[in-house]
Amino acid sequence: MNQAIERLYKRRRFGIKPGLDVELKLLETLGNPHERYPSVHIAGTNGKGSVAAMVASILRCAGYRTGLYTSPHLVKFNERFTVDGIQIGDAELARAIERIEVQIPVVAGITGKEPTFFECSTAIAFDHFAARGVDVAVLETGMGGRLDATNVVTPMIAVVTRIGLEHTAFLGSDLESIAAEKAGIVKRGRPVVCGMMDPAARAVVREAALAAGCAFVDAEQTVTARICSESLKGQTLAIETEGDSYGRVRLPVAGRHQVENVVTAVAAAETLNSHCGLSLGGNAVKQGMEALNWPGRFQLIREVPPEILDGAHNPDAARALVATLKKLAPRSPVGLVAGMCADKDARGFLSEFRDTAGRLWTVPLRNQRGMPPDELRSIGETVGLCSETSELPQALQAARDWALDAQGVICICGSLFLVGEVLEIEGEHAEV
Repeated sequence: MNQAIERLYKRRRFGIKPGLDVELKLLETLGNPHERYPSVHIAGTNGKGSVAAMVASILRCAGYRTGLYTSPHLVKFNERFTVDGIQIGDAELARAIERIEVQIPVVAGITGKEPTFFECSTAIAFDHFAARGVDVAVLETGMGGRLDATNVVTPMIAVVTRIGLEHTAFLGSDLESIAAEKAGIVKRGRPVVCGMMDPAARAVVREAALAAGCAFVDAEQTVTARICSESLKGQTLAIETEGDSYGRVRLPVAGRHQVENVVTAVAAAETLNSHCGLSLGGNAVKQGMEALNWPGRFQLIREVPPEILDGAHNPDAARALVATLKKLAPRSPVGLVAGMCADKDARGFLSEFRDTAGRLWTVPLRNQRGMPPDELRSIGETVGLCSETSELPQALQAARDWALDAQGVICICGSLFLVGEVLEIEGEHAEV
């Protein structure tokens, strides 16, 4: 099993190659598994993973056998491929990888290109979901949309979540350009659900929908979610739409940005109801939200001192994270433990914590994309954060000692890769 995954990881050396020809050919050699079930396709900068998890949870609670494909994983590669909330088993994954590997030389010979790591992973997802006989698959794009390997499907609906500046070398240097790439998942005649976002980005998504003859659903205009109560452990929302009231719903994740994701997910569920013939009643929406399992998103992993784990890794997400910390722990200084990928806007990210973080520990990532922690520490110092560099276990302990003395809150963020490393360390020892 481990050897099979290692062989797959080695395909990262082929880098990122936007385009659909290799994925389409790879799927053709497998019998086009992506055409055997309907799908929900989700793109965006922030919130796409959370919305995907919410929609999948609602579908499961409505009785549909549901596949969910997300990336990256936190601790184990298997996390990327779930059916009804259950990860693919080790033996099944090893067989899936071997099935793909048999086709790689065929595809390379035809296309003249080696399938990348993500293209192979995406093919595994499609193949696994077909083998397990899913009723519907929920697919999160990897990067962008138009040329993302997942964009080989013609989904029941396309969902676009909040858009920000990211991967500018591939997607464009402004919001409008990035929005156009994300909106590349729109397919003719299929409804488009648009989450909350900058008006300029929304205009691009709306135009793409209208040009393709699609119904355009503005989630913010059709769904309202009001916070009734909130804590570090989660929040209770009153959710209403134009045609229904879902009452009070207990959401097991905190943060006002998650309220935004709820609005988008509920709009997607209602669109699947009204336009696609699925039966996702009020009970399914309520139960799906309350049953959500989405670790690493404002996750309270210890209570004394409070220790928050969050995958925020860009300035927009940092802004939402800071707002949540200020709301839920208003009088507590924040000790920040951060590790980031080298291609992220570290200065913009850390600047958001300038008035909130009392201390910063920068740590290395166990990933070749990681930014050297000394470089991240220097950036932290330039934006006014008292910073030091340490290995992750030592940084966590130092942050806990500091938080106990300062009556503060620890926030671990900057990368989902870092979230995974912390969950590996803390998994069995988490108090919450």
